[in-house]
Amino acid sequence: MLYRKGDIIQLTIIDPAEKDQCFGRTADGMGVMVSGMLAPGDMVSARVCRVKPRYLEARCIDVLEHSPDRVEPVCSVFGTCGGCKWMQVGYEAQLRYKLKKVVDSLVHIGGFESPFVKPVLAAPEPFHYRNKVEFSCSAMRYLLQEEIDSNVLTKPKHFALGFHAPGNFEKVLDLDTCYLAKACMNRVLQLVRVFSLERGLAPYDAREHEGYLRNLMLRYSERYDQLMVNIVTSWYDKEVMLALKERLEEAMPEQVMTIVNNVTTRRNTVATGEQEYVISGGGFVTERLGDLDFRISANSFFQTNTRQAETLYSQIIAVGGITPDDTVYDLYCGTGTITLCLARHCRQAIGIEVVESAVRDAEMNAGLNGLDNAVFFQADLKNIHAMQEALEPYARPRIIVTDPPRAGMHPKALDTMLKLHPERIVYVSCNPANLARDGMEIHSRGYRMTSVQPVDMFPQTNHIETVACFERVE
Repeated sequence: MLYRKGDIIQLTIIDPAEKDQCFGRTADGMGVMVSGMLAPGDMVSARVCRVKPRYLEARCIDVLEHSPDRVEPVCSVFGTCGGCKWMQVGYEAQLRYKLKKVVDSLVHIGGFESPFVKPVLAAPEPFHYRNKVEFSCSAMRYLLQEEIDSNVLTKPKHFALGFHAPGNFEKVLDLDTCYLAKACMNRVLQLVRVFSLERGLAPYDAREHEGYLRNLMLRYSERYDQLMVNIVTSWYDKEVMLALKERLEEAMPEQVMTIVNNVTTRRNTVATGEQEYVISGGGFVTERLGDLDFRISANSFFQTNTRQAETLYSQIIAVGGITPDDTVYDLYCGTGTITLCLARHCRQAIGIEVVESAVRDAEMNAGLNGLDNAVFFQADLKNIHAMQEALEPYARPRIIVTDPPRAGMHPKALDTMLKLHPERIVYVSCNPANLARDGMEIHSRGYRMTSVQPVDMFPQTNHIETVACFERVE
Protein backbone atom coordinates (compact mmCIF):
# COMPACT_ATOMS: atom_id res chain seq x y z
CA MET A 1 0.00 0.00 0.00
CA LEU A 2 1.24 3.50 -0.81
CA TYR A 3 1.18 5.84 2.18
CA ARG A 4 1.24 9.64 2.08
CA LYS A 5 1.70 12.38 4.63
CA GLY A 6 -1.68 13.25 6.17
CA ASP A 7 -3.18 9.77 5.72
CA ILE A 8 -5.28 8.46 8.61
CA ILE A 9 -4.29 4.92 9.49
CA GLN A 10 -5.30 2.30 12.06
CA LEU A 11 -2.81 0.09 13.82
CA THR A 12 -2.10 -1.86 17.00
CA ILE A 13 0.69 -0.73 19.34
CA ILE A 14 3.28 -3.46 19.92
CA ASP A 15 6.17 -1.98 21.87
CA PRO A 16 7.02 1.20 23.78
CA ALA A 17 9.89 3.26 22.33
CA GLU A 18 11.86 6.28 23.50
CA LYS A 19 10.37 9.54 24.74
CA ASP A 20 6.61 9.64 23.98
CA GLN A 21 6.69 7.19 21.08
CA CYS A 22 5.51 3.63 20.59
CA PHE A 23 5.95 1.16 17.76
CA GLY A 24 3.10 -0.56 15.98
CA ARG A 25 2.11 -2.14 12.68
CA THR A 26 -0.74 -1.59 10.29
CA ALA A 27 -2.85 -4.50 9.03
CA ASP A 28 -0.58 -4.88 5.98
CA GLY A 29 2.54 -5.07 8.20
CA MET A 30 3.95 -1.54 7.77
CA GLY A 31 5.92 -0.44 10.83
CA VAL A 32 4.88 2.85 12.43
CA MET A 33 6.47 5.02 15.13
CA VAL A 34 3.51 6.68 16.84
CA SER A 35 3.69 9.74 19.11
CA GLY A 36 1.31 9.84 22.05
CA MET A 37 1.03 8.38 25.54
CA LEU A 38 -0.01 4.89 24.49
CA ALA A 39 0.19 1.36 25.86
CA PRO A 40 1.18 -1.80 23.98
CA GLY A 41 -2.05 -3.49 22.95
CA ASP A 42 -3.87 -0.22 22.22
CA MET A 43 -5.59 -0.07 18.84
CA VAL A 44 -5.35 3.51 17.58
CA SER A 45 -6.04 5.78 14.68
CA ALA A 46 -3.13 8.05 13.75
CA ARG A 47 -2.22 10.70 11.21
CA VAL A 48 0.93 10.06 9.13
CA CYS A 49 3.47 12.84 9.69
CA ARG A 50 6.39 11.47 7.71
CA VAL A 51 6.95 8.65 5.24
CA LYS A 52 10.29 6.85 5.54
CA PRO A 53 11.58 4.15 3.20
CA ARG A 54 10.97 1.36 5.74
CA TYR A 55 8.48 2.80 8.23
CA LEU A 56 6.08 5.66 8.94
CA GLU A 57 6.01 8.35 11.62
CA ALA A 58 2.56 9.26 12.89
CA ARG A 59 0.72 11.04 15.70
CA CYS A 60 -2.13 9.37 17.58
CA ILE A 61 -5.57 10.88 17.00
CA ASP A 62 -7.69 8.49 19.06
CA VAL A 63 -7.47 5.23 21.01
CA LEU A 64 -10.08 2.96 19.43
CA GLU A 65 -9.60 0.00 21.74
CA HIS A 66 -7.77 0.04 25.05
CA SER A 67 -4.99 -2.39 25.93
CA PRO A 68 -5.58 -4.64 28.97
CA ASP A 69 -2.36 -3.14 30.34
CA ARG A 70 -3.74 0.40 30.28
CA VAL A 71 -4.66 2.13 33.56
CA GLU A 72 -6.00 5.58 34.38
CA PRO A 73 -3.09 7.92 35.20
CA VAL A 74 -3.31 9.39 38.70
CA CYS A 75 -1.84 12.73 37.56
CA SER A 76 -4.20 15.27 35.99
CA VAL A 77 -1.44 16.72 33.78
CA PHE A 78 -0.08 13.40 32.55
CA GLY A 79 0.71 13.70 28.86
CA THR A 80 1.32 17.43 29.19
CA CYS A 81 4.07 17.17 31.79
CA GLY A 82 7.13 15.39 30.43
CA GLY A 83 8.17 13.82 33.74
CA CYS A 84 6.34 10.47 33.51
CA LYS A 85 6.02 8.57 30.24
CA TRP A 86 4.43 5.31 31.40
CA MET A 87 1.82 6.31 33.98
CA GLN A 88 -0.87 5.01 31.60
CA VAL A 89 0.59 1.48 31.89
CA GLY A 90 0.01 -0.75 34.93
CA TYR A 91 3.14 -1.34 37.00
CA GLU A 92 3.35 -5.10 36.40
CA ALA A 93 3.17 -4.42 32.67
CA GLN A 94 5.88 -1.73 32.98
CA LEU A 95 8.19 -4.37 34.42
CA ARG A 96 7.48 -6.74 31.52
CA TYR A 97 8.21 -4.10 28.92
CA LYS A 98 11.40 -3.01 30.67
CA LEU A 99 12.60 -6.61 30.71
CA LYS A 100 11.84 -6.90 27.00
CA LYS A 101 13.70 -3.65 26.34
CA VAL A 102 16.86 -5.04 27.97
CA VAL A 103 16.62 -8.37 26.13
CA ASP A 104 15.90 -6.74 22.76
CA SER A 105 18.88 -4.37 23.15
CA LEU A 106 21.26 -7.20 23.97
CA VAL A 107 20.02 -9.30 21.03
CA HIS A 108 19.55 -6.70 18.31
CA ILE A 109 22.30 -4.20 19.22
CA GLY A 110 24.83 -6.34 21.10
CA GLY A 111 24.42 -9.50 19.05
CA PHE A 112 24.05 -11.72 22.13
CA GLU A 113 22.18 -14.93 21.33
CA SER A 114 19.33 -15.75 23.73
CA PRO A 115 20.78 -13.82 26.70
CA PHE A 116 19.41 -14.92 30.06
CA VAL A 117 18.09 -11.79 31.73
CA LYS A 118 16.62 -12.18 35.19
CA PRO A 119 13.18 -10.74 36.04
CA VAL A 120 13.22 -7.05 36.90
CA LEU A 121 13.55 -6.27 40.61
CA ALA A 122 10.47 -4.15 41.22
CA ALA A 123 10.43 -0.96 43.24
CA PRO A 124 8.52 -1.28 46.53
CA GLU A 125 7.01 2.17 45.91
CA PRO A 126 5.93 2.87 42.31
CA PHE A 127 4.96 6.42 43.33
CA HIS A 128 6.49 9.09 45.61
CA TYR A 129 9.89 7.40 45.49
CA ARG A 130 12.20 10.25 44.45
CA ASN A 131 14.55 11.70 47.08
CA LYS A 132 15.42 14.64 44.81
CA VAL A 133 13.10 16.81 42.75
CA GLU A 134 14.04 19.94 40.83
CA PHE A 135 11.30 22.43 39.99
CA SER A 136 11.80 25.39 37.66
CA CYS A 137 10.32 28.88 37.93
CA SER A 138 9.38 30.86 34.84
CA ALA A 139 7.70 34.10 33.82
CA MET A 140 5.98 32.14 31.04
CA ARG A 141 3.42 29.62 32.29
CA TYR A 142 2.54 26.77 29.93
CA LEU A 143 -1.21 27.09 29.37
CA LEU A 144 -3.36 23.96 29.54
CA GLN A 145 -5.50 23.17 26.52
CA GLU A 146 -8.72 23.66 28.46
CA GLU A 147 -7.58 27.18 29.39
CA ILE A 148 -6.85 27.96 25.76
CA ASP A 149 -10.21 26.54 24.63
CA SER A 150 -12.22 28.39 27.30
CA ASN A 151 -10.09 31.55 27.31
CA VAL A 152 -10.26 31.46 31.12
CA LEU A 153 -7.01 31.40 33.10
CA THR A 154 -6.99 29.17 36.19
CA LYS A 155 -3.67 30.60 37.48
CA PRO A 156 -1.52 33.69 36.89
CA LYS A 157 -0.12 33.69 33.37
CA HIS A 158 3.26 35.17 34.22
CA PHE A 159 4.29 32.88 37.09
CA ALA A 160 4.89 29.14 37.07
CA LEU A 161 6.67 26.77 39.44
CA GLY A 162 6.91 23.20 38.22
CA PHE A 163 8.47 21.36 35.30
CA HIS A 164 9.47 22.60 31.88
CA ALA A 165 7.04 21.67 29.16
CA PRO A 166 8.59 19.00 26.88
CA GLY A 167 10.92 20.57 24.32
CA ASN A 168 10.42 24.07 25.74
CA PHE A 169 13.17 25.75 27.79
CA GLU A 170 11.13 28.92 28.40
CA LYS A 171 7.68 27.75 29.48
CA VAL A 172 6.98 25.88 32.71
CA LEU A 173 3.93 23.80 33.60
CA ASP A 174 2.73 25.01 37.00
CA LEU A 175 2.30 22.01 39.33
CA ASP A 176 0.47 21.53 42.62
CA THR A 177 1.58 17.92 43.09
CA CYS A 178 4.21 15.65 41.62
CA TYR A 179 3.33 11.99 42.10
CA LEU A 180 6.99 10.94 42.10
CA ALA A 181 7.93 13.41 44.88
CA LYS A 182 7.57 12.85 48.62
CA ALA A 183 4.59 14.40 50.39
CA CYS A 184 6.82 16.88 52.26
CA MET A 185 8.31 18.02 48.92
CA ASN A 186 4.87 18.75 47.50
CA ARG A 187 4.02 20.67 50.65
CA VAL A 188 7.11 22.87 50.19
CA LEU A 189 6.26 23.36 46.51
CA GLN A 190 2.87 24.75 47.46
CA LEU A 191 4.23 26.94 50.27
CA VAL A 192 6.97 28.46 48.10
CA ARG A 193 4.50 29.24 45.33
CA VAL A 194 2.12 31.06 47.70
CA PHE A 195 5.00 32.90 49.39
CA SER A 196 6.47 34.00 46.05
CA LEU A 197 3.15 35.30 44.73
CA GLU A 198 2.40 37.13 47.97
CA ARG A 199 5.82 38.81 47.96
CA GLY A 200 5.71 39.55 44.25
CA LEU A 201 8.99 37.72 43.60
CA ALA A 202 9.84 38.03 39.93
CA PRO A 203 10.19 34.63 38.20
CA TYR A 204 13.17 34.13 35.93
CA ASP A 205 12.69 34.93 32.24
CA ALA A 206 15.11 32.73 30.29
CA ARG A 207 14.71 34.74 27.09
CA GLU A 208 15.37 38.17 28.65
CA HIS A 209 17.74 36.87 31.35
CA GLU A 210 15.78 38.75 34.00
CA GLY A 211 14.01 37.84 37.21
CA TYR A 212 14.88 36.68 40.72
CA LEU A 213 13.44 33.21 41.36
CA ARG A 214 14.94 30.44 39.22
CA ASN A 215 14.55 26.97 40.77
CA LEU A 216 13.31 25.08 43.77
CA MET A 217 15.40 21.96 44.35
CA LEU A 218 14.40 19.58 47.14
CA ARG A 219 16.23 16.62 48.68
CA TYR A 220 14.92 14.16 51.25
CA SER A 221 16.63 11.63 53.51
CA GLU A 222 14.38 8.62 54.03
CA ARG A 223 16.42 7.07 56.81
CA TYR A 224 16.72 10.23 58.91
CA ASP A 225 13.61 12.13 57.72
CA GLN A 226 15.62 15.22 56.78
CA LEU A 227 14.54 17.71 54.12
CA MET A 228 16.71 20.16 52.15
CA VAL A 229 15.09 23.18 50.54
CA ASN A 230 17.43 24.77 47.99
CA ILE A 231 16.19 28.03 46.48
CA VAL A 232 18.11 29.02 43.33
CA THR A 233 17.98 32.76 42.63
CA SER A 234 19.71 35.38 40.48
CA TRP A 235 20.95 37.33 43.51
CA TYR A 236 21.05 37.05 47.29
CA ASP A 237 18.30 38.75 49.29
CA LYS A 238 18.74 38.06 52.98
CA GLU A 239 15.39 39.50 53.98
CA VAL A 240 13.48 37.30 51.53
CA MET A 241 15.36 34.17 52.58
CA LEU A 242 14.74 34.76 56.30
CA ALA A 243 11.06 35.41 55.65
CA LEU A 244 10.81 32.19 53.63
CA LYS A 245 12.62 30.29 56.39
CA GLU A 246 10.09 31.58 58.92
CA ARG A 247 7.16 30.62 56.66
CA LEU A 248 8.42 27.07 56.07
CA GLU A 249 9.32 26.38 59.69
CA GLU A 250 5.97 27.73 60.89
CA ALA A 251 4.02 25.60 58.40
CA MET A 252 6.11 22.42 58.92
CA PRO A 253 7.28 22.50 62.57
CA GLU A 254 7.71 18.72 62.78
CA GLN A 255 10.06 18.51 59.77
CA VAL A 256 13.85 18.47 60.25
CA MET A 257 14.92 20.94 57.57
CA THR A 258 17.90 22.75 56.14
CA ILE A 259 17.42 25.72 53.82
CA VAL A 260 20.07 26.91 51.39
CA ASN A 261 20.15 29.59 48.70
CA ASN A 262 22.22 28.96 45.59
CA VAL A 263 22.89 32.15 43.62
CA THR A 264 23.81 32.17 39.94
CA THR A 265 24.17 34.83 37.29
CA ARG A 266 24.53 32.34 34.44
CA ARG A 267 22.29 32.64 31.43
CA ASN A 268 20.79 29.18 31.73
CA THR A 269 18.20 27.22 33.67
CA VAL A 270 20.57 24.83 35.49
CA ALA A 271 19.83 24.61 39.22
CA THR A 272 23.37 25.09 40.51
CA GLY A 273 24.89 28.26 41.92
CA GLU A 274 28.18 30.09 41.85
CA GLN A 275 27.65 30.96 45.52
CA GLU A 276 25.75 29.19 48.26
CA TYR A 277 24.25 30.67 51.42
CA VAL A 278 23.10 28.42 54.26
CA ILE A 279 19.93 29.97 55.69
CA SER A 280 19.21 27.34 58.34
CA GLY A 281 20.50 23.94 59.39
CA GLY A 282 23.80 22.46 58.28
CA GLY A 283 23.39 22.93 54.54
CA PHE A 284 23.21 19.17 53.88
CA VAL A 285 21.16 16.06 54.58
CA THR A 286 22.52 12.68 55.66
CA GLU A 287 21.20 9.51 54.05
CA ARG A 288 21.97 5.90 54.92
CA LEU A 289 22.51 3.05 52.48
CA GLY A 290 22.93 -0.27 54.25
CA ASP A 291 25.23 0.51 57.16
CA LEU A 292 26.88 3.55 55.53
CA ASP A 293 26.05 7.23 55.97
CA PHE A 294 26.40 9.75 53.14
CA ARG A 295 26.41 13.51 53.55
CA ILE A 296 24.62 15.08 50.59
CA SER A 297 25.00 18.76 49.80
CA ALA A 298 22.85 20.79 47.42
CA ASN A 299 24.89 20.02 44.31
CA SER A 300 26.09 16.48 45.13
CA PHE A 301 25.09 13.51 43.03
CA PHE A 302 23.13 10.80 44.80
CA GLN A 303 20.87 8.05 43.50
CA THR A 304 17.33 9.46 43.34
CA ASN A 305 15.60 6.29 44.60
CA THR A 306 17.08 5.43 48.00
CA ARG A 307 15.41 2.06 48.57
CA GLN A 308 16.21 0.80 45.09
CA ALA A 309 19.77 2.11 45.37
CA GLU A 310 20.24 -0.35 48.23
CA THR A 311 18.86 -3.12 46.00
CA LEU A 312 21.15 -2.08 43.15
CA TYR A 313 24.27 -2.02 45.32
CA SER A 314 23.48 -5.40 46.88
CA GLN A 315 23.30 -6.83 43.35
CA ILE A 316 26.71 -5.33 42.50
CA ILE A 317 28.23 -6.97 45.57
CA ALA A 318 26.51 -10.29 44.88
CA VAL A 319 27.50 -10.69 41.21
CA GLY A 320 30.97 -9.27 41.79
CA GLY A 321 31.97 -12.27 43.91
CA ILE A 322 34.17 -9.98 46.02
CA THR A 323 36.44 -11.52 48.64
CA PRO A 324 38.27 -9.89 51.60
CA ASP A 325 41.60 -10.14 49.71
CA ASP A 326 40.42 -8.34 46.57
CA THR A 327 41.40 -4.98 45.13
CA VAL A 328 38.37 -3.52 43.33
CA TYR A 329 38.27 -0.50 41.03
CA ASP A 330 35.13 1.61 40.74
CA LEU A 331 35.11 3.64 37.52
CA TYR A 332 32.95 6.78 37.26
CA CYS A 333 32.69 6.60 41.05
CA GLY A 334 31.01 9.99 41.53
CA THR A 335 30.67 10.76 45.24
CA GLY A 336 31.82 7.26 46.16
CA THR A 337 28.60 5.50 47.14
CA ILE A 338 29.43 2.29 45.25
CA THR A 339 33.14 2.47 46.17
CA LEU A 340 32.39 2.66 49.88
CA CYS A 341 29.89 -0.21 49.67
CA LEU A 342 32.62 -2.24 47.92
CA ALA A 343 35.16 -1.26 50.58
CA ARG A 344 33.08 -3.09 53.20
CA HIS A 345 33.80 -6.37 51.40
CA CYS A 346 37.35 -6.14 50.03
CA ARG A 347 40.93 -5.31 50.99
CA GLN A 348 40.99 -2.06 49.01
CA ALA A 349 38.47 -0.18 46.87
CA ILE A 350 39.76 2.48 44.48
CA GLY A 351 37.33 5.03 43.06
CA ILE A 352 38.17 6.98 39.90
CA GLU A 353 36.25 10.09 38.86
CA VAL A 354 36.99 13.07 36.60
CA VAL A 355 34.94 15.65 38.56
CA GLU A 356 37.03 17.21 41.32
CA SER A 357 34.12 18.22 43.58
CA ALA A 358 32.73 14.67 43.46
CA VAL A 359 36.12 13.28 44.56
CA ARG A 360 36.14 15.67 47.54
CA ASP A 361 32.65 14.49 48.52
CA ALA A 362 33.75 10.86 48.18
CA GLU A 363 36.75 11.42 50.45
CA MET A 364 34.54 13.16 53.00
CA ASN A 365 32.07 10.26 52.95
CA ALA A 366 34.93 7.78 53.43
CA GLY A 367 36.03 9.70 56.52
CA LEU A 368 32.44 9.94 57.77
CA ASN A 369 32.23 6.14 57.74
CA GLY A 370 35.75 5.48 58.99
CA LEU A 371 36.77 3.57 55.85
CA ASP A 372 40.51 3.96 55.32
CA ASN A 373 40.67 1.22 52.67
CA ALA A 374 38.82 3.40 50.12
CA VAL A 375 41.05 5.57 47.93
CA PHE A 376 39.82 8.14 45.40
CA PHE A 377 41.53 9.66 42.37
CA GLN A 378 40.58 12.46 40.05
CA ALA A 379 41.52 11.08 36.64
CA ASP A 380 40.29 10.98 33.07
CA LEU A 381 39.58 7.37 32.15
CA LYS A 382 40.38 8.13 28.52
CA ASN A 383 44.03 8.78 29.42
CA ILE A 384 45.58 5.35 29.96
CA HIS A 385 49.04 6.73 30.72
CA ALA A 386 47.78 9.09 33.45
CA MET A 387 45.75 6.23 34.91
CA GLN A 388 48.72 3.88 34.99
CA GLU A 389 50.88 6.51 36.67
CA ALA A 390 48.28 7.33 39.34
CA LEU A 391 47.54 3.68 40.10
CA GLU A 392 51.10 2.34 39.96
CA PRO A 393 51.48 2.05 43.77
CA TYR A 394 48.32 -0.06 44.02
CA ALA A 395 47.52 -3.67 43.23
CA ARG A 396 45.93 -4.48 39.90
CA PRO A 397 42.19 -5.12 40.22
CA ARG A 398 40.70 -8.58 40.13
CA ILE A 399 37.28 -6.96 39.77
CA ILE A 400 36.24 -3.69 38.11
CA VAL A 401 32.87 -2.04 38.64
CA THR A 402 31.93 0.59 36.07
CA ASP A 403 28.86 2.82 36.25
CA PRO A 404 29.20 5.15 33.24
CA PRO A 405 26.84 7.99 32.30
CA ARG A 406 23.81 7.35 30.11
CA ALA A 407 25.89 7.74 26.94
CA GLY A 408 27.98 4.71 27.93
CA MET A 409 31.76 4.42 28.11
CA HIS A 410 33.94 6.44 25.77
CA PRO A 411 35.86 4.01 23.50
CA LYS A 412 39.18 5.13 25.01
CA ALA A 413 37.84 4.65 28.54
CA LEU A 414 36.57 1.20 27.60
CA ASP A 415 39.99 0.36 26.17
CA THR A 416 41.66 1.60 29.37
CA MET A 417 39.44 -0.65 31.48
CA LEU A 418 40.08 -3.72 29.34
CA LYS A 419 43.85 -3.16 29.38
CA LEU A 420 43.70 -3.54 33.17
CA HIS A 421 42.70 -7.15 32.39
CA PRO A 422 40.44 -7.86 35.40
CA GLU A 423 38.97 -11.30 35.96
CA ARG A 424 35.49 -9.85 36.27
CA ILE A 425 33.71 -6.70 35.12
CA VAL A 426 30.45 -5.54 36.70
CA TYR A 427 28.83 -3.08 34.30
CA VAL A 428 26.07 -0.90 35.77
CA SER A 429 23.96 0.81 33.11
CA CYS A 430 20.93 3.09 32.92
CA ASN A 431 20.74 2.65 29.13
CA PRO A 432 20.27 -0.90 27.74
CA ALA A 433 21.34 0.18 24.24
CA ASN A 434 24.74 1.36 25.44
CA LEU A 435 25.13 -1.65 27.73
CA ALA A 436 24.63 -3.76 24.59
CA ARG A 437 27.17 -1.78 22.54
CA ASP A 438 29.82 -1.76 25.26
CA GLY A 439 29.01 -5.37 26.16
CA MET A 440 29.65 -6.40 22.56
CA GLU A 441 33.13 -4.84 22.74
CA ILE A 442 33.85 -6.42 26.13
CA HIS A 443 32.78 -9.81 24.74
CA SER A 444 35.06 -9.39 21.71
CA ARG A 445 38.01 -8.78 24.03
CA GLY A 446 37.83 -12.15 25.77
CA TYR A 447 34.90 -11.95 28.23
CA ARG A 448 31.57 -13.75 28.44
CA MET A 449 28.41 -12.24 29.88
CA THR A 450 27.34 -14.42 32.82
CA SER A 451 24.41 -12.54 34.33
CA VAL A 452 22.09 -9.60 33.68
CA GLN A 453 19.89 -8.20 36.45
CA PRO A 454 17.55 -5.27 35.73
CA VAL A 455 16.56 -3.08 38.69
CA ASP A 456 13.64 -0.68 38.37
CA MET A 457 14.93 2.57 39.81
CA PHE A 458 12.44 4.77 37.95
CA PRO A 459 8.81 3.55 37.95
CA GLN A 460 6.37 5.42 35.68
CA THR A 461 9.22 6.14 33.23
CA ASN A 462 10.81 4.12 30.43
CA HIS A 463 14.21 4.04 32.18
CA ILE A 464 15.71 0.85 33.61
CA GLU A 465 18.95 0.21 35.49
CA THR A 466 20.85 -2.99 34.77
CA VAL A 467 23.71 -4.84 36.47
CA ALA A 468 25.60 -7.07 34.03
CA CYS A 469 28.54 -9.31 34.89
CA PHE A 470 31.32 -10.28 32.46
CA GLU A 471 33.96 -12.91 33.26
CA ARG A 472 37.28 -13.27 31.53
CA VAL A 473 37.60 -16.42 29.45
CA GLU A 474 40.87 -18.14 30.26
